[in-house]
Amino acid sequence: MRDAFHEQLQHLTDRMVEMANLVEVAVREGTGALLEADARRAERVIAADAQIDRLQSLVEERTFEQLALQQPVASDLRALVAALRMVADLERMGDLAEHVAKIARMRYPECAIPAELHDTIAEMGSVAERMVHKVAQTVASSDVTQAVDLVAEDDQMDRLRRSLFHIVLDKDWSHGVEAAIDIALLGRYYERIADHAVSMARRVIYLVTGDVPVRSS
Repeated sequence: MRDAFHEQLQHLTDRMVEMANLVEVAVREGTGALLEADARRAERVIAADAQIDRLQSLVEERTFEQLALQQPVASDLRALVAALRMVADLERMGDLAEHVAKIARMRYPECAIPAELHDTIAEMGSVAERMVHKVAQTVASSDVTQAVDLVAEDDQMDRLRRSLFHIVLDKDWSHGVEAAIDIALLGRYYERIADHAVSMARRVIYLVTGDVPVRSS
């Protein structure tokens, strides 16, 4: 019974890694669609979100089965509860990447990003993509060191979002309210992707060490 239970836990882990890989692609392609005003690329990201949702449903269903059949306690119970929370994080990250793609589609054939913010948005997309990639590796390996590094990486995303606001709120901003709203939303979307990645990393740290990581200020 124990071997079968741990096989099921591994199956859940594999599906979460699969979800993370799909989210990584969504973040990369959504950012590309945004920066290049590519409506077809945006549509692919939007359509692909359904697969992330299906995997979430699968993991939740299998997790609830294990909770009902095995009645786990201690570390096994924590692992199943963490799986439920992490797939929720991943599903939300997929939705956020979809939101990025929807802004690209909404502004097509124009580019939603003013030229002076192109590099900042590209960097935010790159940081978000890298954090999702590290999440997949961290979940697969239960690597605490990598999880700690991922938590620290969130500071870079916070700095980038602050820089967006400085530019949008500057008296020399000349792109109007609509563009300012788009940029504010995009900054929030990327920041939240990073936040969900950090949430997952913290759960891995807790599962492996039993310690709750201290949140940075």
